[in-house]
Amino acid sequence: MHRIKDYFYHLDDFALGLVILFAAVITGTLLKFILFKLLSIYNRSDNPLLVRSLSEHLNRPLSFLIPLLFVSIAIPFLPYSAKTIYALKRVVEVLDILVFAWALIKLTNVARDMVRKKHQLDKSDNFRERKLFTQLQFIRKLTIMMISFIAISMILLSFDAVRKLGTGLLTSAGVLGIVLGVAAQKSIANLLAGLQIAFTQPIRLDDVLVLENEFGRVEEITLTYVVLKLWDNRRLILPLNYFIDKPFQNWTRTGSDILATVYLYTDYTIPVEAVRKEFENILAHTDLWNKQVSVLQVTDSKEHTLELRALMSASGSGIAWDLRCHVREKLVQFIQQNYPEALPKLRTELTGAGLPSLPKHP
Repeated sequence: MHRIKDYFYHLDDFALGLVILFAAVITGTLLKFILFKLLSIYNRSDNPLLVRSLSEHLNRPLSFLIPLLFVSIAIPFLPYSAKTIYALKRVVEVLDILVFAWALIKLTNVARDMVRKKHQLDKSDNFRERKLFTQLQFIRKLTIMMISFIAISMILLSFDAVRKLGTGLLTSAGVLGIVLGVAAQKSIANLLAGLQIAFTQPIRLDDVLVLENEFGRVEEITLTYVVLKLWDNRRLILPLNYFIDKPFQNWTRTGSDILATVYLYTDYTIPVEAVRKEFENILAHTDLWNKQVSVLQVTDSKEHTLELRALMSASGSGIAWDLRCHVREKLVQFIQQNYPEALPKLRTELTGAGLPSLPKHP
């Protein structure tokens, strides 16, 4: 009979503890709901970016963090044994650290949204924005890595066994550091290269590069590698230290504007001045040209042809590509229609024996 009473007594304590925990979770969830409901009402009236970004990114982390805080407050009042309460405290502490780290990581997204709102990357002259976003992206990823490292360290050090093990390992930390340094040499080199790239900035987000016989735009810069989006939508993945150790072309290093060139090879009889006037007329009737540079010159005289170089300016690499194609097509069409005899040709002279002589120079 006494055993049955003890059983129901402990059962009542267990049920009471569950009720207390449930009430703590409900209170925390209700408080979070009221808080975000107020933010939602405020968003509908004024729609400020900061409040909207906080609501978007912190909604899920706070759905766990606020109830866990109330559970932490309620644990000492549970009618459980000291051992059970200690175990529950440990579990909730670990969850608190993980969810709090999650919330801090989401706060980096809020900072990113604020910067992106103030500095637009999709405008034509985005040199300053690309410089800022390159630094911001690297700092954000480094911050996330540090938050994760600190959170894991705090969880491990909260256990006595791990803390004692760490104290014992301090005596061999020097040897361990050397071993880890050798093993992670490439990773550390990439991390240092990332720091150098973020602040000296040989490349930035959205820069146009030519490397490894490929033409593309910088799409992403991580802590260890760079993603280059090529002209045909392929992706070229390169380690960060590639951009420290090897040469490459950066077409937008000092600005978004770029010079475009078109080469034409014609016969020596081509009227250069007429082609020059047509070139200026083509540029005057296209929006692709930014009206800064327009030059057509004879840059070389080869064995059979003249080399004409048309130099013009555009506001970006993509526009420059379209401008080159447009000018090349129009100039070739102009020569075909007006001076077909000035197209490249090979001259020969027949001798009396009926055999062709060696080609003569034009």
